[in-house]
Amino acid sequence: MIKTKFTTKSMVLLGLLSAIVVLFSFTPVGSIPVGPLVITLNVIPVAIAAVALGPIGGLIIGSVFGLFSFLQCFGIGIISSMGAALVDINPVLAFIQRFVPRALDGFLAGCIFKFFSKVSNVKVSCFVTGFCTAFFNTAFFMFSLVALFGNTSYMKDKIDGRNILVYIVASVGINAVFEMIAATVITGAVGCALFKAKLIKNTDKK
Repeated sequence: MIKTKFTTKSMVLLGLLSAIVVLFSFTPVGSIPVGPLVITLNVIPVAIAAVALGPIGGLIIGSVFGLFSFLQCFGIGIISSMGAALVDINPVLAFIQRFVPRALDGFLAGCIFKFFSKVSNVKVSCFVTGFCTAFFNTAFFMFSLVALFGNTSYMKDKIDGRNILVYIVASVGINAVFEMIAATVITGAVGCALFKAKLIKNTDKK
């Protein structure tokens, strides 16, 4: 059973991380141009919540991320052209595709940190959690996209007869790699700082 006891500090951190997700969703601050690519940082607050607050904290911030990701389909914040197209096809499935992967990602990231902090040290666990959060975010997002909308004409035009794996790699491969690097480095650094500030308990294996 997963137990989470939120203190005043925890609630403040949840509020701060939620505000960062909103900022990233409504402004270009959450997007870093790297040549022709754009690296999104929305997943990082989710990873930090998973590190600092465990599975439930990760689930909460992941849910906030998922909610605002869905709202972007309607032009609230930075508009998602793909999201808008999916809403036109089926708004219920679009909500599931935008919300569930992010919420699940946050919860699993918290479980990953909890596990690795018991078998390794907290600092390593922070970096591993950052990487896994970005990896699962991309994997869950693309899997749900193909699973829920793969038979629509919109997706068939995008896939264009290619193998599903080839389509996924071609669509997000390079971006995903940079996002994983950014999430790993930033989550690791912030997590270590939180650990030094004693906001993360020392659960290192003795």
